[in-house]
Amino acid sequence: MDLIEIFRKERKSRIEDNARNQPLLHSARQFLNETIRAAYSYNFEWLSRPIIQYPQDIVAMQELIWRVKPDLIIETGIAHGGSLVMSASMLTLLDYCEALESGKKLDPRAPTRLVVGIDIDIRPHNRNALSAHPMANRIELIQGSSIAADIVAKVHTIASRFRRVLICLDSNHTHDHVLAELEAYAPLTSHGSYCCVFDTVVEDLPSIDFSDRPWGVGNNPKTAVQEFMRRLQTEGRTASDGNPLNLEIDKTVQNKLLVTVAPDGYLKRL
Repeated sequence: MDLIEIFRKERKSRIEDNARNQPLLHSARQFLNETIRAAYSYNFEWLSRPIIQYPQDIVAMQELIWRVKPDLIIETGIAHGGSLVMSASMLTLLDYCEALESGKKLDPRAPTRLVVGIDIDIRPHNRNALSAHPMANRIELIQGSSIAADIVAKVHTIASRFRRVLICLDSNHTHDHVLAELEAYAPLTSHGSYCCVFDTVVEDLPSIDFSDRPWGVGNNPKTAVQEFMRRLQTEGRTASDGNPLNLEIDKTVQNKLLVTVAPDGYLKRL
């Protein structure tokens, strides 16, 4: 066994230990509670665009994108576009590295990988900033409700051109909306890829006041994930490739991060 394999084996053991370390888990929950009150996730940028995520989840997405090597990333919820830019920059790195390995010339004007961002309200200043960004040619913006039939059909048509698809759901966080998004987009997840559902942490934060939002404890992305996983187990679903849709919650991600807004939200297609 070489040194990197030894390192990875030790890391795997540490991550497994995290899940049983109650003092550590308690500290992580306390950190989440206090930093959510402080709007901590609004403090960061990716290549000049605000990215409203915790750094831990940004790192997790970087690892997943590098591992899965998707051709298409579908994101619901755009805000200022930092997440779109992060995904686009990762796809650019994938193209660059694959070109180096294959010896083929990379044409940055004709990218083969794409990020699709969907939002019910794309503000003009955000659209203009994204259109002017160096990553713009890898980003396609779609304005409309992510669960509207015409929007879902449009995204499915785009996805049919790509082989490896990764999904990120981060728009309206109510149970019904996220469940509808899961029904619409989870079937596009490729084998070995992920459907990532953000802000499942709402269910775990009864001490936080969400009265100014239409979601809260009992009505949020985690309850939607729980219901969708129940449907997969009892009713089954067919993926867009015609095979059964089998997803599992990849708890190694949250056990590694400890601090994440997406506990039980990293869904891997088997």
